Amino acid sequence: MDYRSLIPDLYRGKVGLDVAEAQHLLEGLDWQGAVKDIAASAKWLKENGSSKVGVTGFCMGGALSIASAVLVPEIDAAVAFYGVPPPELADASCAKTPVQGHFGELDNMAGFSDVEAAKSLEAKLQAAGVPYEIYIYPNNGHAFMNSSPDAINRKIECGFAEHDPEAVKIAWSRFDEWFGKYIKQRSSI
Repeated sequence: MDYRSLIPDLYRGKVGLDVAEAQHLLEGLDWQGAVKDIAASAKWLKENGSSKVGVTGFCMGGALSIASAVLVPEIDAAVAFYGVPPPELADASCAKTPVQGHFGELDNMAGFSDVEAAKSLEAKLQAAGVPYEIYIYPNNGHAFMNSSPDAINRKIECGFAEHDPEAVKIAWSRFDEWFGKYIKQRSSI
């Protein structure tokens, strides 16, 4: 999509090769440290030619994107795909930058990425007074954006909703429009 990207290594080189290992890494994540890594990444990008910086992520990364909108002044926009940070990490009602969020209507991760979490996030962003958009995709569950064949099979095995390529296409379009508005540099003619 023509964005310059930097992906911080939040797990310091450790890789989860299966669901159990990935879950173990997630449970041991230093969330505050991850936000500091994102802040350092944003600072580096701005010091090296990027006048604006956005942050995006999925699940844990979605929650960290919202936390960054609250805690990282170098961030100019955030897009979160299904994930809301716990209030002890970042209170979204204190967000300082535009936030867009994408959630599946059938997501059952209560308090983290379900519809109630999405609606609570929306109320907090409204209270913050920042530009925001929250989208809830009908008949979609958690991880609906993951289109890899392995992910589609895992979603079926986990009882998530069927893969919906049209929802993925719409979400990417909304993402690109949001970052286009707040991040991309427009050339003047």
